[in-house]
Amino acid sequence: MLIRYFLAALFLASTPGAQSLSGGESKPNIVFFLADDLGWTGLRSFGSDFYETPNLDRLADEGMKFTNAYAACTVCSPTRASVMTGKYPARLHLTSFIPGQERPFAKMKTPDWTKGLKTDEITLPEVLRKKGYRTHHIGKWHLEFPNRPEEGPTAHGFATTVDKPKGTKGYFMKAKGQEKPRYVTDYFAEEAVDRIENRGDDPFFLYFAFHVPHTPIQGREDLVAYFEKKVDPAATHHNPVYAAMVKSMDMAVGKVLDTLEAQGIADETVIVFTSDNGGLTQRYGKHDEFTENLPLRRGKGSAYEGGVRVPTIVKWRGHTEGGSFCDAPIMTIDWMPTFTEMAGIEALDSSIDGKSLLPLLEGRTDSLERDLFWHFPHYHAGGDGPYSAIRSGDWKLIERLEDDSLELYDLEADPGEQNNIVDSDPAAAKRLQEKLLAWRKEVGAQMPTVNPGFDPERALEVGRKP
Repeated sequence: MLIRYFLAALFLASTPGAQSLSGGESKPNIVFFLADDLGWTGLRSFGSDFYETPNLDRLADEGMKFTNAYAACTVCSPTRASVMTGKYPARLHLTSFIPGQERPFAKMKTPDWTKGLKTDEITLPEVLRKKGYRTHHIGKWHLEFPNRPEEGPTAHGFATTVDKPKGTKGYFMKAKGQEKPRYVTDYFAEEAVDRIENRGDDPFFLYFAFHVPHTPIQGREDLVAYFEKKVDPAATHHNPVYAAMVKSMDMAVGKVLDTLEAQGIADETVIVFTSDNGGLTQRYGKHDEFTENLPLRRGKGSAYEGGVRVPTIVKWRGHTEGGSFCDAPIMTIDWMPTFTEMAGIEALDSSIDGKSLLPLLEGRTDSLERDLFWHFPHYHAGGDGPYSAIRSGDWKLIERLEDDSLELYDLEADPGEQNNIVDSDPAAAKRLQEKLLAWRKEVGAQMPTVNPGFDPERALEVGRKP
């Protein structure tokens, strides 16, 4: 405990000046909503033809939509770690969901990666807490090492934390005095409201990490019944249970937004909504029980845009223009430097990979002039095998780590990644691959190795190592 706060103090000491915001503004409250497995078109305001998200659509109307926002990984735990640290998952060696999945007979053997967020990593809530913020975590964490529950949110800078109560089955929890179990997302919303109403005089950071719409696909009965009457089989989205899950998430967001307004602090609060990876579109060939990310290709677990591009909204009255759009590529590594700058911390440790989004939010620039990278040396039931990727401008290069093959796409002309142009522009592919290789070396990315137990007939089996 003492070591952690000593490190956080050193972090702050390394920030020259740590001046207040321009114009003498006080530090804003920060509410950060993180959906679980919500794809790029998972909101009505981002293109869904079935899901209903009026509260998040209102947030988009009043804030800024990021149309090229990305998760740092195609699965959840690495992205969550990137939010907490501002670092690429490859730098942290935390590159799959915890505890991961073994493919003992696959072509490649995954590296010995770090299955949890180390307590010596300086986190966003630690830094904000040292600057006087009250820090609250609600919902999913998914960053503790297996069998080390003591290293949960409160071991990383959160003053309070709440997750599913014991006895919760899927999304339904036991409720005192009620015959039927209660939907857990409703419970989380009430906990979030309580933190805001009893906030005290200090600024607060509320990290509201939803479990929905991750599997199991379970919705509130009344909401499922509502959407069953509205199903259009011809629509891109047509699963009423999934729609009910998205609706419950939107209703929880609405309760928080209404509370901020009722408490008279909406103008003093930065509100962010995003997702930890793309929507799950398939698992071992099954499709219908999940969602779609069209026009993007594939989904969670995949190297393609459907696996990593996510809906993102930011509202900060007086700073973001209502109803505005930003096309600049951003990533979940950017939230730590963004929030710390908002809190008056103007410099970060040199190992931080993200960049502050304030110049974009305030309309001072339309680009951050940098490349973005992904590294996933694993297999996933919903997607592809091991890969690395880079986005540079409108170009995206994917390197398959099983066979070193390359795919090159022009995302401006081909956001669905249907036309691999690597053969028609080998010079661009070579240039991007050189950047990708240099980045992997710089962050110390772990690589998969040839599996001596490879068996092509059993390659999809899941289990222990041979």
